[in-house]
Amino acid sequence: MTFKPHLATRRELLLGSGALFAWAYMPKLAQAEGRDPRLMVIVLRGALDGLATVAPFGDPDWVRLRGDQGLRLDGDNAALKLDTLFAINPAMPNFYRLYQAKQAAVVHAVASPYRERSHFDGQDVLESGVTAPGASDSGWLNRAWHALTPADQVTGRQAFAVGPITPLVARGPAPVMSWTPSKLQPASNDTMSRLLDLYRHTDPALGKALEERGALAAIAQGEAKGMTPAKVAATPGIPGAAVRAYFAESAGAAAKFMARADGPRVGALAFDGWDTHAQEGAAHGRLSALLGALDGAIGAIETGMGAAWKETAVVVVTEFGRTARINGTEGTDHGTATVALLAGGAIAGGRVIADWPGVSEAALYQARDLRPTTDLRAVLKGLLKDHLRADERALANVVFPGSIAVKPMTGLMA
Repeated sequence: MTFKPHLATRRELLLGSGALFAWAYMPKLAQAEGRDPRLMVIVLRGALDGLATVAPFGDPDWVRLRGDQGLRLDGDNAALKLDTLFAINPAMPNFYRLYQAKQAAVVHAVASPYRERSHFDGQDVLESGVTAPGASDSGWLNRAWHALTPADQVTGRQAFAVGPITPLVARGPAPVMSWTPSKLQPASNDTMSRLLDLYRHTDPALGKALEERGALAAIAQGEAKGMTPAKVAATPGIPGAAVRAYFAESAGAAAKFMARADGPRVGALAFDGWDTHAQEGAAHGRLSALLGALDGAIGAIETGMGAAWKETAVVVVTEFGRTARINGTEGTDHGTATVALLAGGAIAGGRVIADWPGVSEAALYQARDLRPTTDLRAVLKGLLKDHLRADERALANVVFPGSIAVKPMTGLMA
């Protein structure tokens, strides 16, 4: 199969959720060490609120910053304590269980090199691995895999994909074949999110009307009726249920392919819908339901991988974070630093990795965002170098061009 570079249209970005792309070779150096590593990258499009995912409850300025809408260790929906500073959203019990088993970790206050607030440009920088949007039509994951010296081919097919559209992170010289699952993600949630983002800036009245009438409000309405996040996610007719089912099906199918002895070793999934400008609902509502869906996907990966889980690393990334403060519509706007989540039997887990900047007024980036203190490329380089044995020079010059000053983060792998 011949690879043809393809630049995604905005329409394709709206439709391209949930794609897995994988190459069926094991790295030669890893094979020589008697290992058979798997790496899965999950891209959350729309900008994840890292402070609502992993809250700094121990920061003395946390309560002042978010008040009753910040996650706390007490109450009916208490956050799950990770250490003396951080706690994870209660919608993520699978991740918390893996964290306790030292198979999951968090990198906080992390960001790509991008410092503006456009979803499309931020996603381009995140997935391409270069510092400027539109500068590359290939992705860092594809280039990393292509740069590895392959061992024997382990399947008759060079590559496969789950999903209709190839995300940028997986485009490049490594060829791709595709397969589309029987259940596609409902387009309404993400499409509505993108429309709301557009109309909030160009036609606020229409944006408000869409928000009140659209599918995004349904989860919040369910919560207003006293439904727990789990009940929302499990109730037919509420968007959270469909999203949760799609996340789990896509991730579980990907894991089953990657677990096979003759299956692929590297893949990428993209999940849309994380743009929470209004009615975010970190503890009760839309974000809680989305995090529950992501947590279910991680559980489905663990189950689907079976014995291969012990050699698996999963990394969850997003284009940027969200504002530190809650806005007037009980949501968050486009921000800067956020979290990267790591899971898998190959991860040296049970810890939150953070050069914590704090959330005091003086500490905020541009007086509004969590300040980035860790370059996301360092995290990704660390995984590629220590898990797949990618060459550090190739990482600095080919995979993440111009990043020689960004050293791979060490100690991520068990």
